[in-house]
Amino acid sequence: MRGLIAVFISVFLAELGDKTQVATFLFATDPSLNRTGVFLASALALALSSFIAVVAGSQISRYVSPSTLKTIAGIGFVVIGVWFVVTARR
Repeated sequence: MRGLIAVFISVFLAELGDKTQVATFLFATDPSLNRTGVFLASALALALSSFIAVVAGSQISRYVSPSTLKTIAGIGFVVIGVWFVVTARR
């Protein structure tokens, strides 16, 4: 159960304020769109992308160790963070 809670908290915090949430926010401001429909469509999109990530992750982990994947992901996040900081100063 602790693992599932960690996944929930990690994904929830990662999604706060990201491009997906901003896009959903903007769709919800459109008076021609049903708010329930916007919620359902965005929730389904997130569920589908999460499903793809789980399937891809489980397949990749057959060939690459979890520690190597975590290292690669960590380096990727650091590179993206540095890139954001560098481009923000322009």
